[in-house]
This record gives sequence, C-alpha cells and structure tokens, in this order.
Amino acid sequence: MRHLLPLALAAAALSPTLACAADDGWSGSGELGLAISKGNTDSETLVGKLALGREDETWKHAVNVAFLYGKSDDVKTARRYELGGSSGYRLGARSYVFGSGRNERDQFSTNEYQSTLAGGYGFEAIMREETKLVFEIGPGYRWAKDQDVRVHHNEAVARGFMDFSHQLTATTRLYDILLVESGADNTFVRNDFGVEVKMTDALALKAGFEVRHNTEVTDDSKRTDTLTTVNVVYGF
Repeated sequence: MRHLLPLALAAAALSPTLACAADDGWSGSGELGLAISKGNTDSETLVGKLALGREDETWKHAVNVAFLYGKSDDVKTARRYELGGSSGYRLGARSYVFGSGRNERDQFSTNEYQSTLAGGYGFEAIMREETKLVFEIGPGYRWAKDQDVRVHHNEAVARGFMDFSHQLTATTRLYDILLVESGADNTFVRNDFGVEVKMTDALALKAGFEVRHNTEVTDDSKRTDTLTTVNVVYGF
C-alpha cells in the first residue's frame, strides 16, 4: 500500500494535460502502476497507459499509448512501448466501418517490433449505461522484424477486436478487451481483463491481468506472457 500514494500523486500531476484534452471533446483515462511480469521476463516493473476517445453522430476515434519498463539489480529486464489508434465512420446507429493502426516495440521478445494497419466493420452489440459490448473484424497487413537480426516477416492478417465492460456497482466496473491479429507466420493475441474501483470522481484503483500470446517465437522464448498490475487511474 505504501506505493499507492506516490502513484496517486503522479496520476494527479497528469490532470492538467488530460483536462486540456477534455476541453476539446475527448474523454479517457491515464494510469500508472506496479506490475509483476511472468513469462519471458520475471521482474517488478512500472506500467503506464493513456486512453483517449471522442465520438459524435458520424465519427468515433480512439488513441491508446502504453509502456512497460523494469529493472532488476540495476539490469534492465523489461522495455516495451505501444501506440495504437482507430477511426470509425458510422453507417447506422450501431454499425460503422473503421481504420486502425498499432505499433509495438519490445526489447525482450522475439519481435523487435510489430506494426499493423487494418480496416473493416464494427458493431456495437450492447450499448447500455451499465454494459457495453463492441466487436470489430477486418483484414490488415503486418510488418514485423526479428530481435537483433535483419529478418522481416511482412504478411496479410485478419484482425478481430472485442471491447466489453460492465458496471457491477456504482463504484466497481469489470472490463475485458481482446485483440487478435492472425497471419500465416504468426498469430498475436492480447487479452486485458480487470476490475476498476472508484475512489473519487476522478481517481480509481484498477487491478488487471493481461495475457499476450505469439504462436511463433524463438527457442529461448515462451509463447505466452502474463502481466498482473495494480494501477492508479485518473479519468476525465
């Protein structure tokens, strides 16, 4: 618990920047937390995320930034950065077409980077005040490079995405976000599951469990990484 106060102060320090985004019609959250990583890296790490969204009757936009950084005995053990975004054009009350992009760089995985562009069809299956369920599916293309060698794996992929959340109580929210990018060389799967509990109107605690899976890895790497986090979240 002694780590929560510094994280809360850091999250509060982000509030002026996030408030400026809110003034432009964007909503979202920024978060910081400690993480325990098991898989290719076993260490205590720092994790941070920023999620922004903006919607109107015609368009829906989303931007996501995340990082993972860790050290053990002054030796760097984890270093991953990810940037993604999407824009959707509404066809009706619940359906839309979208374009998306994602770039991930990881110093401790089989791939030095994976970059994907995709497009397709999205459907908001459930959009109630307490429950949200959104699906996206479509084709795309991925550029990937092996770690430390000039070997590239560029291929067409099929992209699937699910975003689910449910308000359990007035202060507690359950969420599950799934991303699949499947190609002939590799299938990448990321599932982010967790619970968020509000402390104030702006601050919350979030406990999350993330699973990342690649079907093709080097002999010295594991296909699946898990990441358990406890984050302080500032919402706007």
